[in-house]
Amino acid sequence: MARPEGSGRTDRRTFLQALAILGIGGQTLLRSGDARAAVYAARSAAGRDIPWPDLGRRTLGRTGFEGSRLVFGCGAALSRGRRDDLLEAALEAGINVFDNGTRRYYRDAEVNLAPFLQRHKQRRDDLFIISKAMTYLDVTPGDEITLAESREAAATWTSLLGESLRELDVDYVDAYYVMASNNPSIIKSEEIRRAFESARDAGKVKHLGLSTHQNAERVLEAAMETGWYDLAQIAITPAGWYDFTDRNILPGSAPMSGIRPFLDRVRNSGIGLIGMKAGRYLAGRKFLGWGKPDAFDEYYDAPFMESGLSPFQRSYAYVLAHGLDAVNADMQSFAHLEENVTAASTSSAHFA
Repeated sequence: MARPEGSGRTDRRTFLQALAILGIGGQTLLRSGDARAAVYAARSAAGRDIPWPDLGRRTLGRTGFEGSRLVFGCGAALSRGRRDDLLEAALEAGINVFDNGTRRYYRDAEVNLAPFLQRHKQRRDDLFIISKAMTYLDVTPGDEITLAESREAAATWTSLLGESLRELDVDYVDAYYVMASNNPSIIKSEEIRRAFESARDAGKVKHLGLSTHQNAERVLEAAMETGWYDLAQIAITPAGWYDFTDRNILPGSAPMSGIRPFLDRVRNSGIGLIGMKAGRYLAGRKFLGWGKPDAFDEYYDAPFMESGLSPFQRSYAYVLAHGLDAVNADMQSFAHLEENVTAASTSSAHFA
């Protein structure tokens, strides 16, 4: 997105007024102006010396932590290099949850987050740091794992936690996820539970979580049954469950509005829900053809379609208003950050 040209008292006052409107709901601006660019334009024209709009906070399940409704996904942004400038801007914008994971998947992302965490060591209690790792078992979603496999999974997962702590240069993370946990048998593994409790008692982690791109309903049912998990990160879109195996909407999935009662039940059980891949389907894939920007339009009403939000912003705003506590967003530039902040901060205005 190109930065708007021009500055001066009139432009500055206009943009300040626009941002103030955003802060109190902004229905008029959202329905008649370009909400996609509102925050970006305002801050650019004003020299970035005005407050960001309020992202809002939500208690993340049993963690009790008041987390920003926008989570900074560190993987893509930090895997190949440091982006301290972007991290500082995210923190200034009100983002206090940072999601990362093992170098087996995210390369140098944890190493590149470490300087930022050290710089804000005095604010550590105000930040929520997530790491995660797969168990690396070769099993399908429907397999029942053996005791030996369960022990192997727990040992691998635990060793990768130690590696992540060293790379992040921290004593503990706030949550550690069983990553790509599409198998309910793993979710219910007593060996995983004991591994987590041992790490928790050693002061290495506070909360157990999971993330999954596949078989999400069964996985979440298993998590609720155990009562062990405080957070779950799930791949979901306005059109329904996103299945990472074929980069498509899960065949037969109800739209998110139909899944909402189930999501509410999960959250009421004490599990905080963080969405991911909310807009991934819109981007398309190189070998399948780029882009499907209108893929979710049928799920939106006319006022929302006229809001001025981009297709990606609409997907974020929609999922935040339909059963999630927060959404994990891929932010590799200031434009991405500011567009996502606009989407998150105005979501409730569209779905009061």
